[in-house]
Amino acid sequence: MSNKKNHFIGVHVSISGGFSKAIAEGTEIGCTAIQIFTKSNRQWRSKAISKKEALEFIEVQKKSNIKLVVSHASYLINLGSSTPDVQKKSFLALIDEIKRCNQLEIPYLVLHPGTSQPDQKEETLRQTGDYINQAILATSDCSTTVLIETMAGQGKSIGRSFQELAIMLSQIADKKRIGVCFDTCHVFAAGYDLRSQEGYTSTFNEFDSLIGLSFLKLFHMNDSKKELNSHVDRHENIGEGEIGIHAFSMIMNDKRFEEIPKLLETPKDEIFESDRKNMNALINLII
Repeated sequence: MSNKKNHFIGVHVSISGGFSKAIAEGTEIGCTAIQIFTKSNRQWRSKAISKKEALEFIEVQKKSNIKLVVSHASYLINLGSSTPDVQKKSFLALIDEIKRCNQLEIPYLVLHPGTSQPDQKEETLRQTGDYINQAILATSDCSTTVLIETMAGQGKSIGRSFQELAIMLSQIADKKRIGVCFDTCHVFAAGYDLRSQEGYTSTFNEFDSLIGLSFLKLFHMNDSKKELNSHVDRHENIGEGEIGIHAFSMIMNDKRFEEIPKLLETPKDEIFESDRKNMNALINLII
């Protein structure tokens, strides 16, 4: 039997109105963990975080039920880009994101690994891993861990297989500051079938043999609008998509993952009703 108190469950919330407002929003929804952007996710530039903002955020979180905050890096970052200007901007942006997380005492930064030309994938995977490695070395005074997210394989995106993630991770010298964010929708769309006990066991056995379960630091819990192996990234409410409720039940009751945070990126509405519904769907699965 699992202890519900050990689970860290939540959603992505907005920092509109200030960082501390994100804590208030997460609390209102009933989260014990939240995910935020620390800057606009569609712009290269970022406004510096003042010491006052950072201290207020840290204090407000400490007094709240939000036990963990995760940040998601800008979608613009593409370390595998074949354009030198984009490579440079991406590298500097990743360093900036790590430093912003460290300032806010955020332990995890989730990163989409980027894209590659089809005939340069192996080279691009190593290039991406190397840039992440350099960014971690350049922020040696920071404690934030970079989590490479599993991807659906849509378009030219890399990171669709555990093998591809393993190649990127192999480039990282400081293994204490690297990990993986396991997105259920992305993994399913990439071809890993989580719906049966056999498929579930096979998926996590493969993850463990290629990467190691010790590197699995975070789950993005999303059902999928599209079918298995579609390589299309479309999130759906828990139990209402192609993955179905059984896979989420297996994750929620897997003792290995009990204390790993589980964050939702499911469809939203303005009054947080869908967020509460999806969180309750996960919580109610815990036996």
